[in-house]
Amino acid sequence: MAKIKAIRGMNDILPDQTPVWQYLENTVKSVLGAYGYSEIRMPIVEQTDLFKRSIGEVTDIVEKEMYTFEDRNGESLTLRPEGTASCVRAGEEHGLLFNQTQRLWYTGPMFRYEKPQKGRYRQFHQIGVETFGMASADIDAEVIMLSARLWKQLGILDAVTLQLNSLGSNEARAEYRAALVEYLEARKEQLDEDSLRRLESNPLRILDSKDADTQALLDDAPTLSDYLDEESRTHFADLCNMLDAAGVKYEINPRLVRGLDYYCKTVFEWVTDKLGAQGTVCAGGRYDGLVKQLGGRPTPAVGFAMGVERLILLLETLEAVPADVRFPFDLYLAAEFKGLQGEVIGLAEQLRDALPGLRVRVHCAGLKNIGSKARQTGAPLIALVKPSDNGLVATLWQGEEPRFDIAQADLADAIKAVWNA
Repeated sequence: MAKIKAIRGMNDILPDQTPVWQYLENTVKSVLGAYGYSEIRMPIVEQTDLFKRSIGEVTDIVEKEMYTFEDRNGESLTLRPEGTASCVRAGEEHGLLFNQTQRLWYTGPMFRYEKPQKGRYRQFHQIGVETFGMASADIDAEVIMLSARLWKQLGILDAVTLQLNSLGSNEARAEYRAALVEYLEARKEQLDEDSLRRLESNPLRILDSKDADTQALLDDAPTLSDYLDEESRTHFADLCNMLDAAGVKYEINPRLVRGLDYYCKTVFEWVTDKLGAQGTVCAGGRYDGLVKQLGGRPTPAVGFAMGVERLILLLETLEAVPADVRFPFDLYLAAEFKGLQGEVIGLAEQLRDALPGLRVRVHCAGLKNIGSKARQTGAPLIALVKPSDNGLVATLWQGEEPRFDIAQADLADAIKAVWNA
């Protein structure tokens, strides 16, 4: 019988990988907690119309990439391809948005049907931040500063670059779109195949085309900044001034756009040149019209999402994961002689009570060559338990050499001394 394997592009995260995931997730939680953000958890499956109405029916995501199916009641459901629409739906459904301010974050798997490649999968994981009810540029600045603090905490700030742009109001963007289409229509024969398709459905996405000839063609195209309304100009200038005052470095990229229809005014990306073609590690911006688009009252909003797999790839490429992160326990505890296993398990419980946070793994297999086996685990601390005239004693190892023999009653204090050191 053939073995059942994981679906292509939907990967297992194995025990030797999960410590790095936990390190990233815990660092994110710590930084978000420092800014007073609250976690929200949304379902993986939503009504298909949620994404059609938010993302746009003529986007690549809706047309080609969504995992959509009918349930037994004939209702069209979709595995979420992104988190913002779900977060808005949850906030609106539970009365969290109107006349309120919210700072929210979430994490979990997203699903898109596309060709799997390094750093991009069919089931991928995102950490998202969404804020609601604040229209001024200071909240735009805060979410960017928050992300900059996260990169600093992770030790990767020097490997990423912040790019900024303003999309202006919906009206200004519509005027620009018309001018861009007129320019490109006159030069259709020079466009690559992907840009030709986008010309009809989402022409602003042509601005971030990876085709060199198309990019050269855009050098003489109308620029979005020429069509910005005065409010958007002021908003963007305020944002830049705040980032300057905070010492956050950035580049203004006039061709930076978002692939989703609901963005306006501020858009930003953190990009790196350390991962080849998959250079964006975090992207976001302002989407003041989305809540109304989904049936709520007009509510200003700004947020971002970061790809967990891509961030972990960057951390590992830069060797920025602390060495002790990958190790799953602090102390390896074993009996040296048969008949002591029960006492050793009880001793482990005592140590966990006495030293909260100490991670103890108990040896539960054969005892032959136990000292050698224990050292092969690479454990920072090893305690080998044996009987003595005065009860149990343990030989405590740190590294390759035994440190000293310790009576059972004194073991917790001895471990605490070397563990904290």
